[in-house]
Amino acid sequence: MYAIIETGGKQLKVEVGDAIYVEKLDVAEGEEVVLDKVLFIGDKTSKIGNPYIKGATVKATAEKHGKEKKVTIYKYNAKKHYHKKQGHRQPYTKLVINEINKTAKKQAAAAE
Repeated sequence: MYAIIETGGKQLKVEVGDAIYVEKLDVAEGEEVVLDKVLFIGDKTSKIGNPYIKGATVKATAEKHGKEKKVTIYKYNAKKHYHKKQGHRQPYTKLVINEINKTAKKQAAAAE
């Protein structure tokens, strides 16, 4: 089973056990994160959201925080003596997908 989720303005296809890198989230390392913006769930029967599937969630664990490789931006205007060099490192959070829930009803039934 897989799901397409939205986080940080991007859409990602995830399966249980996958490790994904997303925009930095405000969670501690080792803490569980519940992603509720689920657009699509693919299984024997597919579910498509409008825009999101009501009650569907993806549970993940925040494994680590870090910064990506440096991107160098260099601006130059010929014959104008203009040079500008700038660098940027985007922060990220690494998530490991633990569980994909289709609906909230199954989650409540499992708790009982």
